[in-house]
Amino acid sequence: SSKVSSFVVERAKEAFLGGRTRPLEFRLQQLKALQRMITDRQTEISTALKQDLNRVSGALISLENEIALAIEKLAEWAAPRPVEKNLLTLTDEVYIQPEPLGVVLIIGAWNYPWALTLSPLVGAIAAGNAAVVKPSELSEYSALLLRALLPRYLDKDLYPVITGGVSETQELLKQRFDHVFYTGSSAVGKLVMQAAAQHLTPVTLELGGKSPCYIDKNCDLRVACRRVTWGKFVNCGQTCIAPDYILCEPCIQGRVVEGIRQTLLEIFGPLLPIVTVSDMDDAIRFINEREKPLALYIFCSDKKAVKRMIDETTSGGVTVNDVMMHCALSSLPFGGVGQSGMGRYHGRHTFDQLSHQRACLLRSLGMESVNLARYLSKLKMTF
Repeated sequence: SSKVSSFVVERAKEAFLGGRTRPLEFRLQQLKALQRMITDRQTEISTALKQDLNRVSGALISLENEIALAIEKLAEWAAPRPVEKNLLTLTDEVYIQPEPLGVVLIIGAWNYPWALTLSPLVGAIAAGNAAVVKPSELSEYSALLLRALLPRYLDKDLYPVITGGVSETQELLKQRFDHVFYTGSSAVGKLVMQAAAQHLTPVTLELGGKSPCYIDKNCDLRVACRRVTWGKFVNCGQTCIAPDYILCEPCIQGRVVEGIRQTLLEIFGPLLPIVTVSDMDDAIRFINEREKPLALYIFCSDKKAVKRMIDETTSGGVTVNDVMMHCALSSLPFGGVGQSGMGRYHGRHTFDQLSHQRACLLRSLGMESVNLARYLSKLKMTF
């Protein structure tokens, strides 16, 4: 196992150092091949999802959108970004150049085995990295299918797939990567970060974090309950940004329970605790006494109150008067804060997360007279 992972990582590193991923044409070609894989193999992917999670492949739409966006915007994302100059650099060329980090390790999650594994890969390819892909062993059929398909469509040296369980992941984490992208639990996130620290490797950790849902007594409870319930029960509740608990005043608790019950008619699923609070102050205090959540949901028609709740709490993301929708927009960064994770991705944010933003200043050897003051001050200092 250790020999396998070290061989795979070394091969990816060599392929990367050979410069294959540098040209944008190559990255585009790989992204289009990934797009083709999802289109060609829709039936097989759907079957694997059904076997793993008894679910149809609706989750692939967001992935297809990510790939299409990366193909469309790659030239813009990868271009040098000009920056402001000051008096000392007026005649220089100054810019930020996004460049590939090297070999990235992507550890996927079981609850969305395709989207959460391949979405970071899209950004890794776009940014010009090599990437070792480790799908979750808990979604076994999807993991095996990914291992069979990816080398048929993508460069197999640069983007290998390693399957297996805990020991395979541990062996992989002993290798030196240039970035580790992990989606999963906080407990494993700590182990990933610990292993990465041995090599000073930066990490993106997409973790859970109990996402609160505050329902104001003056909002349209029927609509609020319907939207909250949908978010809670979609994918049988196995979504990292699903609402974890409701905060509301006791006077509407009965109506909230009834509203959820009506939305759920004959469906049975995960638990959604309802915690009563005396008012919004109390709700804010309740949220802030706990670890920072991945998402915060606020159902309230009073804009001032909404602004106050956003200003006085923190969370990875916020959606007001709905749930989970901030995740559907790739222009918004998706990620946690504190115990709910670090780093961000989706769209350009994945590209930036998996790039090094290199500071570049290009100067001519002419106009040396301008520098005389610089040398004189240095001489004065030495005397």
